[in-house]
Amino acid sequence: MATIYDVAKAAGVSPKTVSRVINGDAPVGINTRAKVEKAIETLGFVPSLAARTMRSNKSGLVGMITGAISLAPDSSEFGGLPDLIIVQRVQKVLEDNGMSLLISDTGGKQERIPDLMRTFTEHRVEGMIFVADYHKKVALPDIPTGTKLVLANCYDEAGTPSVLPHDRLGQKMLVEALIAKGHRRIAYLSLSNDIDATRLRTAGYRDALESAGLAFDPALVIPADTRMSDPQAEAQLLWDAIQRIFGEPEPPTAICFGNDRIAMRAYGILRTRGIQVPEDISVAGFDNHRLIAETLFPQLTTVELPYAAMGVRAAQMLLALIAGEEAPREPQLVSGPVCWRDSVLPRPTNITHISSLGRKRQ
Repeated sequence: MATIYDVAKAAGVSPKTVSRVINGDAPVGINTRAKVEKAIETLGFVPSLAARTMRSNKSGLVGMITGAISLAPDSSEFGGLPDLIIVQRVQKVLEDNGMSLLISDTGGKQERIPDLMRTFTEHRVEGMIFVADYHKKVALPDIPTGTKLVLANCYDEAGTPSVLPHDRLGQKMLVEALIAKGHRRIAYLSLSNDIDATRLRTAGYRDALESAGLAFDPALVIPADTRMSDPQAEAQLLWDAIQRIFGEPEPPTAICFGNDRIAMRAYGILRTRGIQVPEDISVAGFDNHRLIAETLFPQLTTVELPYAAMGVRAAQMLLALIAGEEAPREPQLVSGPVCWRDSVLPRPTNITHISSLGRKRQ
C-alpha cells in the first residue's frame, strides 16, 4: 500500500507538500498540485482518515444504533411502519451535509448496545443517533464527553436530546375530525396499555371529546393488542373488544384502532358479524401504513406516523449539536396529518318532522 512518502518521491516534492495538497490547508502551485494528484492516482494512494482526524479533531463520521435492519417485518406480513424509514432520512440529511453514517444493528439484543457505542467511540465519531423500534423510554450507557447523542423515537431519564412522534396530538386531530363528521359515540380500541403511545393517544382522544363537550365513556376504550408475539391472543383480544362495544346499550358509530394492522384485522371480524364498513360503522387507524391503508376496501382513514420527518429532525438536531449549538431542553415532538379515506362516512344530521303531537327529532 502506497504511503505519503511514496507519493512525495514519485512527484518529486516533500511529504509536507503532499499533505498540503491532500488537506487543502496551505497554498500549492498549480503545476506542483498536478504532479502530486497524478502521483496519487498512479499509486492508488488513500489518505489516512485516522491521521486526518487526529489533526482536525473532526472525523466526519456519525454512528447509528438501530434494530431496523434485523427487525424489519417480513415482506409476507403486514407489520407496523418500520423504523427503517427514520434510518433512511437520517442518512440522506447527513450525506447532504458531507457526513458519513456508520450503522450498527442490535440484532434485537439490547445487551449489544454498550459494545456498539464503544466501537463508535473508538472510530472517533462526532455524534451518535439511537433509533428505537417504537415510542418508548430507554436507558443507555454514558458516552465520552464531547460526543453528541440524539435519540429518535425514544427518550430517557437523563433528558438526552430526542425526537418523538406527537401521539397525543395525532389522536386528538383524528377524533376531532370524526366529531366534525357528526360522530358522537366513538370507541377507541387501543394498543397494549403498557406503552407510551397508548397513554398519550388515549389522552388525545379525551382531549377531543372534552373540547366538543362530549362525555368520556370508559366502556368504549379497550386495549385490543398485546406486545407479546402471540397472534392467537391478539385475535381473541380484538374479537372480545369488538363484542363488548357492540354490546353497549348505545353502540359506537365510529371506531379508532390503535394502528392500521389492528384495523385490518377488525375489517374481517366486522364482516363476519354482518357489519359493513363504512355503512354500518366508520373505522379509522393510526400509522398510515400504506401497504395496509391503501389496499383495504374501503381504504382506511388513518393518522400519519411521521417517521420520515422524525429522521430529518433527528439528523438536523445532531448536526446542530456538533456545530456547538445548545441542546434542546424538551423532546422535539413531530406531528403528522389525518389521511382521510373511504372508511368513514358522515353521520346524518337530526331531521325535524312535524306531527299532530308536535315536533319529533330522528
